[in-house]
Amino acid sequence: MIFMQESALKRMDTKKQDIVEITTKDAVYKGKVMPSPVKDTIVLKLDSGYNIGIPKKTIKKSVILKKQKPIRKVMYKQKKQQKNTKTITVIHTGGTISSVVDYETGGVVSRYTPEDLLSMFPELRGIANIKTVFLRNMWSQDMRFSHYNLILKEVEKQLKSGVDGIIITHGTDTLGYTAAALSFAIEGLNNPVLLVAAQRSSDRGSSDAAANLISAANFITKADFAGVAICMHEETSDKTCVILPATKTRKFHSSRRDAFKPVNTSPIARVYYKSGTVEFLTGHYLKKDQKRKLQIKSFKENLKIGLFRFHPNMFAEQLLFYKNYHGLVIEASGLGHLSTTKIDEKTAENQKIFNALTLLVKKGVFVVLAPQTIFGRLNLNVYENQRKLKEIGVLGDGSDMLSETTFIKLAWLLSNYKKEEISTLLMTNLRGELNERLQEEMFL
Repeated sequence: MIFMQESALKRMDTKKQDIVEITTKDAVYKGKVMPSPVKDTIVLKLDSGYNIGIPKKTIKKSVILKKQKPIRKVMYKQKKQQKNTKTITVIHTGGTISSVVDYETGGVVSRYTPEDLLSMFPELRGIANIKTVFLRNMWSQDMRFSHYNLILKEVEKQLKSGVDGIIITHGTDTLGYTAAALSFAIEGLNNPVLLVAAQRSSDRGSSDAAANLISAANFITKADFAGVAICMHEETSDKTCVILPATKTRKFHSSRRDAFKPVNTSPIARVYYKSGTVEFLTGHYLKKDQKRKLQIKSFKENLKIGLFRFHPNMFAEQLLFYKNYHGLVIEASGLGHLSTTKIDEKTAENQKIFNALTLLVKKGVFVVLAPQTIFGRLNLNVYENQRKLKEIGVLGDGSDMLSETTFIKLAWLLSNYKKEEISTLLMTNLRGELNERLQEEMFL
């Protein structure tokens, strides 16, 4: 063992990833020295696979346990296309899958390029010819309709170039919105377009990025599926990933690797990570058909669509805020209830709420209900107050659409169709967003 003086910390070879033991006033850490984005911080990869940042000023003693041989950095290079091998384009938009931990702040920052990701997961090159496109390095919560159009433009370009499928790396938080947006906007699709994300950044030992990306690539090369879908972990382990329907999937957990679940439906397929085997879980999916003609119907970027959640003690002014919007999606309770009935002197505001809804509809705002319960469907024919909502023009009767999907579908319809067509199309199943019948096994 070689004992190091404090000044010798500068001689730690991060490129060789020397194995060291560092003692601070609080603890002793053992691991590989990793490149640090902050000059005053030492980054160690622990045996657990996690990285930790240690401020140099807190270090009391450092010991090199093992000197490593130089590591040759393998960077991804676009190789000559292999014959008889399918081609996949990876479109990079950012998110946790493209991020690293900033050990100065402890936060996660979006840093990786698509080439970096492919260098980290070289298995992808053994599955298909890989092309990469950089669009953005952004968090998904910052996305707007304009970003959907950027993605759509690139998807159209790549599909017309003849690639066999597309993987879009994306943040998890609004993944469901983007999946729905692409699903509605791309018509005549004859290839798989998969959105792939990660709950843990790609530099963590517990990252789910590798399994999700590799499973998506295997699915594209082996399945006859044509359409937009999501590929994420089925369970917390790396055993399997699932292909999830674009318009019926929601993020149900803030950090678990199996956070994404289908609602009122089942996964499309299961992909076994290690073997790459694809197992379809339903026969009801869109298959490839060369007769289809690709068409992109994008979004108007200046649309104002509100998304409002019903709650007790509402006030009419909350709804009147949306009087100059193009549309408003309201998550209604139960079968489709809002506070619209005056039953005593304490509920006078409820009448004002009903009047506010009436005014919105008269002003041309599309008011659409979605199930706050998430599972199940709305039925506006059961109670008198619901029938009155239908009478004034509130839409959503019979809907089992997620509120996110309702929001996106309304925006897309307003972008591409005449107002007189929208009410009918909204309640017409276009991309699997509406179920004619719900089965008991679809719940949780």
